[in-house]
Amino acid sequence: MAKPLLEIKNLSVNFKTPGGVFSAVDNVSFDINKGETVALVGESGSGKSVSAMSVMQLLPYPLASHSPESSVKFNGEELIGKPESFMRKIRGQQIGMIFQEPQSALNPLHTIEKQISEVLFLHQNMNKKDARERVAELMDLVGMSMLKDRLNAYPHELSGGQRQRVMIAMALTNNPELLIADEPTTALDVTIQAQILELLQDLKERLNMALLLITHDLTIVEKMADQVCVMQHGKLVETGAAKTLFAKPSHEYTKMLLNAQPKGAVKNAKPDAPVILKGSHIKIHFPKKKNFFGKTTDWVKAVDDISITAKKGQTVGVVGESGSGKTTLGLGLLRLLASQGEISFEDQEISNYNRKQMIGLREDMQIVFQDPYGSLSPRLSVGQIIGEGLAIHRKGLSKDRREELIIQALKDVHMDPETRHRYPHEFSGGQRQRISIARAMVLKPKFVVLDEPTSALDLSVQAEIVDLLLELQDKHALSYIFISHDLRVVRAMAHDLIVMQHGKVVEAGPAKDIFENPQEDYTKTLLAAALDLKHKKKAAR
Repeated sequence: MAKPLLEIKNLSVNFKTPGGVFSAVDNVSFDINKGETVALVGESGSGKSVSAMSVMQLLPYPLASHSPESSVKFNGEELIGKPESFMRKIRGQQIGMIFQEPQSALNPLHTIEKQISEVLFLHQNMNKKDARERVAELMDLVGMSMLKDRLNAYPHELSGGQRQRVMIAMALTNNPELLIADEPTTALDVTIQAQILELLQDLKERLNMALLLITHDLTIVEKMADQVCVMQHGKLVETGAAKTLFAKPSHEYTKMLLNAQPKGAVKNAKPDAPVILKGSHIKIHFPKKKNFFGKTTDWVKAVDDISITAKKGQTVGVVGESGSGKTTLGLGLLRLLASQGEISFEDQEISNYNRKQMIGLREDMQIVFQDPYGSLSPRLSVGQIIGEGLAIHRKGLSKDRREELIIQALKDVHMDPETRHRYPHEFSGGQRQRISIARAMVLKPKFVVLDEPTSALDLSVQAEIVDLLLELQDKHALSYIFISHDLRVVRAMAHDLIVMQHGKVVEAGPAKDIFENPQEDYTKTLLAAALDLKHKKKAAR
């Protein structure tokens, strides 16, 4: 019998912290064969990503350490303890990795073409012409043919979903034997998610490539995995064939994961609720091409003549595929991007407000960004991050009172108040997102733009966050603009719905009406993709 491609035996990972030694992974063992997909699942903080980083030897050694019994063998070669020079030949060439947060993994100073080409220059000694052809081929592979004319774009100029696909293209550049995919579809809408999963499956079969899939989304696991390893608190609690595990899970934690769903129920909208924010004929266009004299000759119409009304205590859901203009619309309504059209907040015209004029309104108008790692300062502790807004907008607060509000904000998002002394890099993706929500909510705002607030969270935590957001909305009559590609969460949150495509509104109206009886083909496609995944998940149970 052939040896496994990857053999992980008795893997343990400990981290030195100011409070002592923290055990992130405890005695984990599993194998991956050539052409096989193994899914590593569990909630945020369960040790999934740490296990994967151990394979790549990318942990912060010597703060991180392995027990003497720990072993990670690739093609029979022990990787633990290997020098950096050896690992550089393995990474990217034989083992590719799709990181969880593309915004932090991509270099903000380099263009997309340069970052993908770099892998080709290092491992294949390609010339610029051949590298450019390969990059264009990869753009087609990951469903981004439209970006072949924008290879000189920088990461911040792309949507979250587009950045994730660039990461996938980089990982596939050298056709690796093993691909480690850490939450590969977190930032993607349901239609693109289906395309990416189909792409990974096709590449796996065509190249006989093994896949280590790290995810909290069991829908993806059911669709992709041959074997499943369930982790909780750094330990493996259940392993087995995917079909067997989905049909008859044995561990209580696995059963809980399979049954986790956002169960929030949106209350009936009050038709007489006052309008808190209104945008009329909003346009946000970016220069695309300029002539010899520097005059713009073509524009990217990210938001093209959109009107939106948010009422007190209610939620407007904004859905659409990546790049449809959802986030740009949210930033424009908050006056974080320049726009044309009229914007009023509590009957106050703010369309032409400058930065100084807007400062007085920032306490009432908050945002939770899509990428928690990119939006949290690595130099500030969690307490400092959450308290930053209080220091600006509530200068009269005593130090003790400010600390009380920070502690309460952390409790509201189900985090231990003692974590306020730690830093963002010490947390999982889901935990960082909860810190972002706490930072926005600590000021008790009236209007909040939620940009994919649950995209980085496992399903059980999604349900908690949805319940929390509904609870805060009910308690403080908060108004939300809820931007998301997860239609299950939107359905649990939204009173009204706007469906966007290419910067325009395709369909708008009461959320219940659109979910039950969509009128436009594009809306039907989005709903069909989401409901199809959901249907399959239920059928497996």
